[in-house]
Amino acid sequence: MIPAMPATATTSRQASVAALRFGRLAAMGTVAALILIAGVWASWGTAQHVMLTKGRERGTIEVTRCGDETCTGPYTPLSTGSTARRSVVIEHTAAVRKGQTYTVVVKPGSDEVVRSGPAGVLYAWVPMGGALLLASVVVAGGLRRTRVAWVLAGAGIALLTAAFVTM
Repeated sequence: MIPAMPATATTSRQASVAALRFGRLAAMGTVAALILIAGVWASWGTAQHVMLTKGRERGTIEVTRCGDETCTGPYTPLSTGSTARRSVVIEHTAAVRKGQTYTVVVKPGSDEVVRSGPAGVLYAWVPMGGALLLASVVVAGGLRRTRVAWVLAGAGIALLTAAFVTM
């Protein structure tokens, strides 16, 4: 510090730098948290049916016809209280093929089904895997927490890889 300069100039500069740093951490922390919350929100719509199967209708679908976005086929019940259906709808993904049989859970109050078992659980959480990857970039760049970012990225890659392998 220059002796002729008052001490308040240095302390006010340090205070403004600290305030900017806090603002950046707060903003980027909020963005990262919102990305992760959005990942959970997007995943939970399907995951709740696959993970919380008590009291839900479980069975199999033999895919007989596929369109651009959905596939249909007859539903054969496996759980007690479940009724057979001539046709149920399942989302057409890369993992659903015509002529194959899949274990499924019926969404309550509809003829829509989602895959069950390990493949269904992992597929339901794929949006969360993408959110983990995106949040890792925000954490590394905005928060400058590279170790935490690597953990988030590793978890996202592991989740997406596991879903790909099981499907």
